Amino acid sequence: MLHLGRFILEYIPYEGIPYYRKCADAVQGTGLQLVELQVVPQKGNVHVTAVISRNGVEDVSVSDCSKAHHALQPVILALLQKERDDITEDNLSMEVCSPGTERNIKNAAEFELFKGREIRVWDRNVSDWVKGVIRSSTREALTLALGDSETCIQYGDIAKAKFIHN
Repeated sequence: MLHLGRFILEYIPYEGIPYYRKCADAVQGTGLQLVELQVVPQKGNVHVTAVISRNGVEDVSVSDCSKAHHALQPVILALLQKERDDITEDNLSMEVCSPGTERNIKNAAEFELFKGREIRVWDRNVSDWVKGVIRSSTREALTLALGDSETCIQYGDIAKAKFIHN
C-alpha cells in the first residue's frame, strides 16, 4: 500500500484472503504451512501461486513443493468450480514454491509463521536496518530478539522486512 509516497507494511489476516483457510488446511496435512496464496483469473484461465514453508525456519525442498501441489490442486479446483463451472484442470495453472532465501515480507501476518527466523527490517525511526530473530508478533507490532535484548517495532514504522540469508 502506498500512502503519501511511503510503503506501509499492513497486517492482512489470513482469514480475509479468499480460499486461504481450506488451502492452508490441505497444505498442513502434508506437514507444511501455507505462507501466501494468490488466485488470479487470466483470460478464461486461473493462475494460482502458493508459497509454502516448513515451520518457518527449515528449507523447503522440491519434494515438499510437489507434495503441497498434489494436496492443493483438488482443493483449489473444487473451490473454483463452486464459483465457475468452466474451470477444469486444463485451464488451471498452479505454481508452488518456497519463500526463498531472501524473501521480502509482504504481509505482516507472515511474521507469526516465521517465528524463530532471522530477519532484518528497515526501521523508519532509526533510518537503518535492524537485524534480529522474530520473537513474536501481534496485529500491530513485531518483537525481535537482538542478542540479549528485545525491540518492539510497530508495522507503520517498518519500510521493508527481509529474511537474512546465512
